[in-house]
Amino acid sequence: MKIARFSHNDAIRYGILDDGELVVLAGDPMFAGFETTGERVPLGDVALLAPVIPRSKIVCVGRNYRAHAAELGNDVPTTPLIFLKPNTSVIGPGDAIVRPPQSQDTQWEGELAVVIGRIAKNVPAANAMEYVFGYTVANDVTARDLQNSDGQWARAKGFDTFCPLGPAIETEFDVASGEVITRLNGEERQRGAFADMVFDIPFLIEYISAAFTLLPGDVILTGTPEGVGPFRAGDTVEVEVPGIGILRNVARDAA
Repeated sequence: MKIARFSHNDAIRYGILDDGELVVLAGDPMFAGFETTGERVPLGDVALLAPVIPRSKIVCVGRNYRAHAAELGNDVPTTPLIFLKPNTSVIGPGDAIVRPPQSQDTQWEGELAVVIGRIAKNVPAANAMEYVFGYTVANDVTARDLQNSDGQWARAKGFDTFCPLGPAIETEFDVASGEVITRLNGEERQRGAFADMVFDIPFLIEYISAAFTLLPGDVILTGTPEGVGPFRAGDTVEVEVPGIGILRNVARDAA
């Protein structure tokens, strides 16, 4: 089931994607369930938004693919390398990624995002999937020069617009056979299988929930494969997870 968050007639609503239409839900499905209103809206008549705006946090995993760690000259962590993005970094499909004047090297990082559906604290890996609401597509945009110069990653990863999410949440997705593909202006630059993650999703939920209480709507970005690189103003960055959808954003410089 694909769940979208959208704007229609000046209202923000949720719906289930069904044959080019949205079956409108009565409320936020993470809190109100899947009760429908009986209304159907053509997909072409709405503006898709980020499918979730975390109320609390975006927890990200660095260097979770061996080849990506190697391409940046880093060792593979022996335990997950965790950092946070603010929820103010989230944008949706079609929104502009704004390149800040502080950075001369903004880069894409296509990733699978996990959306948490229940309060999770000290969750064992064996039960971790019970806390997953679904999955969406993410771009962990990074100011690579600031990441290298700052000594920690909060600024480099946290600028406004640096966490595109969308276009929908898929509640039934086979991670084991999935992959992420990133394109720059239509040219493929990344392709990585989720089976190649150093730390899988159940392990990550166990590890993260031992430190932070995860709340409904929190998002975990699971890491990016090799093939990251810079983009410029006017470039179109597409991140695709087959079975979930394509997240497409155009970059621009700050005004």
